[in-house]
Amino acid sequence: MPDTEELLIRLLLVMLVGGAIGAEREYRNKSAGFRTMILICLGSFLFTTFGIAISGSSNDRIAANIVTGIGFLGAGVIFKSDNRINGLTTAAAIWITAALGMGIADGFYTLVLISTGLVLFSLFIMTKLEAAIDKINQSRTYHIKSTYREELMGMYEEKIKEHGLTFKRLRQSKSGEFITGSWLVNGAETKHTRFIKSILHDKTVVEFQF
Repeated sequence: MPDTEELLIRLLLVMLVGGAIGAEREYRNKSAGFRTMILICLGSFLFTTFGIAISGSSNDRIAANIVTGIGFLGAGVIFKSDNRINGLTTAAAIWITAALGMGIADGFYTLVLISTGLVLFSLFIMTKLEAAIDKINQSRTYHIKSTYREELMGMYEEKIKEHGLTFKRLRQSKSGEFITGSWLVNGAETKHTRFIKSILHDKTVVEFQF
């Protein structure tokens, strides 16, 4: 069992590591933010520390149970919206924060600090790279409602093709005099923008969700 001074250093490191990752998530207004990440890091640190103190050595069963418990927390921040999965990055951040807390408890300071730097690099720098890639190819869901007419859905699909976009028809329904179609459309951001403008000026369109 480490002495009091060593424990205080480790607790300070827990606060710094959990706080740094949590601050980034808080900055982006994610569900698991500053306080949550500190508590996750502290919790995994305490479980590992107590396990070592009780068994006299690092206990792989405790580590396995921490991973299982963190899995439930991670699952709680993942949700699906408009054919897109959200919360995966936050779930991964929760997972890695718990791992870093365990590493601090085992005294792997250098590895923890380097790993924290890599995590922050991924969250800050790679986000910009991800945004650049997203401009090249975006996936959007469009819902178009119009007064029913034969081959109207086909006309919209031709318009999608004309703008250099690819699509998959998700749903088509008719209610009274109206027909509604939904498409999952992929392509560059500039092509999406031009398509949206053309639909907004299309007089056959009653309602357009994008």
